[in-house]
Amino acid sequence: MSEKILVIAAHPDDEVLGCGGTIAKKVFKEKAVVNTLILSKGILSRDNLKNKKRKILSNEKSAIAANKILGVNKLEILNFPDNSFDSVPRLKLIKEIEKRIKKYAPNTIYTHFHGDLNIDHQIISQAVLTACRPIKKKKVSKIYAFEVLSSTDYSFGVNEDFRPNHYESINQYVKLKVKSLKKYDHEMRPTPHSRSYKNILNLAKLRGSQMYENYAESFVLLRSFS
Repeated sequence: MSEKILVIAAHPDDEVLGCGGTIAKKVFKEKAVVNTLILSKGILSRDNLKNKKRKILSNEKSAIAANKILGVNKLEILNFPDNSFDSVPRLKLIKEIEKRIKKYAPNTIYTHFHGDLNIDHQIISQAVLTACRPIKKKKVSKIYAFEVLSSTDYSFGVNEDFRPNHYESINQYVKLKVKSLKKYDHEMRPTPHSRSYKNILNLAKLRGSQMYENYAESFVLLRSFS
């Protein structure tokens, strides 16, 4: 039976930054079924209304194109307020996540790391763990937290540091990750910003070198059950 995976991200591009190579590997090599849930359309509060409308359209189109490249089966984008998840009742977020878990019945979930600087990432990580409480017969077997450059690396010890304990070789899929990210080109930054194409590859090389591979993505295994 094919593995069923649900990727849960706060904003468009987080899913590719965090586990784009792994998604492609799971789909094209391991024949897994991967679905993606993005909780926000990524509209910054500092934008004016005209810019917000333009960015909504751009982010939605980008997300659709990026996830198609990676072979994602189904993409859903919700409309929670960008960088303001702390203004939303936690139960509301949890219930939306629970609906998708019931709908897609994943064996495995990939989501944000609770120590990220971004408040939305922190809240989604906690909401996922709450939604995945082991109180039902059908339990999610594994939950992994991914790293997102310009958030995970910017906590500077204020929050818990990201210490990976699981790696996925993406030697054959790093090009697809970059190709997918290029659909989010408006969200990328020039070098030496950590969210630049060069440093995305640098991180993949670093994580690869830790496992004697050319390229890898790394994760924190939050829970495992079999």
